Amino acid sequence: MAKKPPDTSKRKPRYTMDEGAAGAFEGETVTRRKFMTGSAMAVGGVATSAFLLPALGFALGPQLEDSTPDRWQDMGPVGDFNETTYVPKVMNVVADAGEAGKHTVYVRKFNPSRDSKRTEDLPYVAISNRCAHLGCPVRYIQASKRFVCPCHGGVYDFQGKVEGGPPVRPLDRFYTRVRDGRVEIGERFSVNSQLRRFSVRDPSNHLDGLWQYLYPSRPST
Repeated sequence: MAKKPPDTSKRKPRYTMDEGAAGAFEGETVTRRKFMTGSAMAVGGVATSAFLLPALGFALGPQLEDSTPDRWQDMGPVGDFNETTYVPKVMNVVADAGEAGKHTVYVRKFNPSRDSKRTEDLPYVAISNRCAHLGCPVRYIQASKRFVCPCHGGVYDFQGKVEGGPPVRPLDRFYTRVRDGRVEIGERFSVNSQLRRFSVRDPSNHLDGLWQYLYPSRPST
């Protein structure tokens, strides 16, 4: 019995002339239109990558950087601090900046009954006086156990979390340690509403949810 020849009626033509493409010539397998369309898409893909990859690296880079402090400043003997109130201290937030780099930091001993477990690895709590709204200096009020910003009415609780007003996140903090009976503070870091640590952000930069990726760290802060 003779074999039935294969059905080629639905096979895609190999040559453009067989497709009936306008302007096609014998032996041509790709039309100029298809070639130009493919080339334009390839160039568009390269251009898009040129924009997206640097932006992605800019956003994710701070999440991968080493945040271990490498500079420590003496804040005084451990006897100067307790768990119930903050002691204002002056430090230099920018190395070798002189008076222009002076910064007030509020320091107290870690309180296991009141402080978040996210911060229990730091023996002392050191909070920046820079408001997370626009950077105005805040003051700690012992009577109410709150930090208050006189500029726009920002209010923070005893842990530096936002309690009222326009600030978008808690007050920044500093790494702390004890060496030879003296309290030292290291580099500054920012925290979100759950006190999870992030590399330093500018005032007004949110840190909860997807906002943490939209506001990458800037070394100048």
